[in-house]
Amino acid sequence: MTPDEYVEAVLALVERIPPGRAMSYGAVADALAERSGRASARLVGSIMARHGGGVPWHRVVNAAGRLPPGHEREARARLRAEGCPLRGDRVDLAVAAWSPEEGM
Repeated sequence: MTPDEYVEAVLALVERIPPGRAMSYGAVADALAERSGRASARLVGSIMARHGGGVPWHRVVNAAGRLPPGHEREARARLRAEGCPLRGDRVDLAVAAWSPEEGM
């Protein structure tokens, strides 16, 4: 998979995250690892920062459920509007975590 194909795969996967659910950067990387040969949460974060404006970027958080840096207020508002479970300022990933296998 080329770097451009990986960007497209990340964005396509994020598009599939249902409203009210979330994935961590690492979970996105893990879901694509076998097919792409890449497994970097940091790379997913970089892709989301550069190219994620057209997908539901607010549904991708860090492993502790922290919202995207610099966009916390907007992400929190969007997640609340979708009914995503929050614990303080973090997504409750124990409840909200989504996996692509659920969508099959």
